[in-house]
Amino acid sequence: MRKFPLFVVVALQFLAIAATAQKRELSEDQLLKGARTNITQPLPQSLGWIDDTHLLISKKSHPDSASKIVVLDCKTGKESPGNADMIKKPAAPLKVVSAKYDDIYLKDGDKEELRLTSTKEKEANPTLSPDNNYIAFTRDNDLYTINLNTKKETRLTHDGSDVILNGYASWIYFEEILGRATRYKSFWWSPDSKKIAFMRMDQSAVPVFPLYAETSQHGHLENTRYPKPGDPNPEVKIGFANADGGNIVWSDFNEKDDQYFGMPVWKSDATSLFVQWMNRGQDNLKIYAVDPASGVKKEVYDEKQKTWVDLDESSRINFLTKSSSFILKSDREGWDNLYLYSNDGTLKNKITSGRLWETNVLKVDEVKKVIYFTARLENSARTDFYKVNFDGKGQTRLSFGDFTHRISLSPGGSYFTTVYSNVSTPDRYALLDTKGKLIKELGDSKGSAYTMYDLAKTEIVRVKSADGLFELPVRIIWPSNYNPAIKYPVMINIYGGPNAGTVRDGWQFNPQQQWYAKEGLIQVTMDHRASGHFGKEGINYMHRNLGYWEMTDWIEIVKWLRTKGADSTRVGIGGFSYGGYATCYALTYGAGYFTHGLAGGSVVDWSLYDTHYTERFMDTPKENPEGYKSSSVLTHTSKYQGLIRIYHGTMDDNVHMQNSLQLIKKLQDEKKHFEFMLYPGGRHGWGGNQQSHSSNENNLFIYENLLKKEMPVKMMR
Repeated sequence: MRKFPLFVVVALQFLAIAATAQKRELSEDQLLKGARTNITQPLPQSLGWIDDTHLLISKKSHPDSASKIVVLDCKTGKESPGNADMIKKPAAPLKVVSAKYDDIYLKDGDKEELRLTSTKEKEANPTLSPDNNYIAFTRDNDLYTINLNTKKETRLTHDGSDVILNGYASWIYFEEILGRATRYKSFWWSPDSKKIAFMRMDQSAVPVFPLYAETSQHGHLENTRYPKPGDPNPEVKIGFANADGGNIVWSDFNEKDDQYFGMPVWKSDATSLFVQWMNRGQDNLKIYAVDPASGVKKEVYDEKQKTWVDLDESSRINFLTKSSSFILKSDREGWDNLYLYSNDGTLKNKITSGRLWETNVLKVDEVKKVIYFTARLENSARTDFYKVNFDGKGQTRLSFGDFTHRISLSPGGSYFTTVYSNVSTPDRYALLDTKGKLIKELGDSKGSAYTMYDLAKTEIVRVKSADGLFELPVRIIWPSNYNPAIKYPVMINIYGGPNAGTVRDGWQFNPQQQWYAKEGLIQVTMDHRASGHFGKEGINYMHRNLGYWEMTDWIEIVKWLRTKGADSTRVGIGGFSYGGYATCYALTYGAGYFTHGLAGGSVVDWSLYDTHYTERFMDTPKENPEGYKSSSVLTHTSKYQGLIRIYHGTMDDNVHMQNSLQLIKKLQDEKKHFEFMLYPGGRHGWGGNQQSHSSNENNLFIYENLLKKEMPVKMMR
């Protein structure tokens, strides 16, 4: 190492100090009103892959200049002029719209838009068949098709009602199993467009929960079939209908069994539908190959775990087309690994290895027998990109550095782009080949003023759990000019829950967070042992015992924060939904460590939430009475101290306002002081002026109780 004379070292130190001292502070308008900072600038935007070796990019030579479109040659790294039409369009572009009067319209290329339905009833989820010759949809909970060549409408089912749903999901399936992105759709075209698989749900035994709307003179009730722990679930059948109608073939499951069905997957040759089945206890997953012609099922996979198995994995199965095999993802060994199976259910080999989590397959190259996937492995707070051979050999990290990567892979798997960053590095954009070689840096979001401003320090630290088994991740934004000898208030943003971690090592510039750092607030995001950072091994701790391990680990983090200047009398915590539950539990069970809370849309007792989510972790109240009691906020209200602000939407159809009302009643009976705010008509979240009001009130709470001063008018939204 080269040595410098002492006077040079001193001079360099002086220049470094002077440079730091000359950094400017961001103005109130920049922090609170969105005035421009030039700390970051837009990255080039990918418009899509033209082919395996050419990428279409929109870029600017200067933040204020007009965008131009270029073609990037991945082999040479050179750019040439391009246009948006270079991305290949579908061979037969058809567009279905249903926004006009709840009817279905067809837009076929440049032809005039054609109205296909005209009814007083609402048509839902119009979906084109793969060959573009049919549209399937539901109306009044029955399933229909329209033949686009003859324009003939065919009704496939005839028993739809308020409790019998054909191709339209019940609330519990929409929210917890099939997912919100489905918009209640529960039917699936076969790849050859000849059949439709669908779920028929009978929810006549599911209890009704009323939601009250305050609008109009007399108000009204909105009734939802919502099963709570221990209640009956919908009875579900899986059927197969021909596109042009006829007899329905039912799969030979018994709809009277207490069971769940996950997202099904058609084989590419349409010869069978792979159906995920799970028992009510959610500790046994089976996959069946169902013959659509006869409804006969054959078991091809059986997985049991002592705790539970997740059902809501639509990406669990990837079929291979060049061999009678499929790739399956499972956390049965404690981590998120891939396995190769024959279509008859015979395990060929384990593919991936290591402590992988959030494994996501991007491409399966059947010719080279290589799988490209992303996962968290090197660091649980970062996502990386990997490849591995079908036989499990050659698992290789393709991404680089201590960064979180967002990957786009070329169609043939020869190249990939990554947008990468960490807490101290703004997003950058690069092109690499799938041998891991860097071809070209494509962009840097670091703006011209990045070094001009004194930004609050953000870092990720690890705090050892009380039992010494886990290094718990914590993301902290320290106050400006932080001095550990000074006592600072703390605000913790939380969600919590099983496999719901929020600590990620990526760039984030949030003006309001910078404002609060300037005001002297320690801002924290933290995760517990069951948050996903430690795989299913860590998540299993929460079995039959929600709340306890989150609070045990978070208390340890608060103890550590106290050694770093946290004021033990001003430790705030806030969150929504499960984060609201965690906040309420922290202000009761954890009252010795958390002093102020902002609890929105909160579960307060798990017997008040839905069957599928709650019983997955807790089993039923009859099976686990002590677990339900210990996890309930209502059990621990006598310990409550400090101050909590409870807020809820009156028409929340997910976490019912009943939760907050029961907590309020308990606190009133115990003569406890708290704050409460209703948002009329609000669902599980709200927008517009109500959202602005909610944000203002939460900020006011932080100022009055943590910062102990008046909130600036400029913070008002």
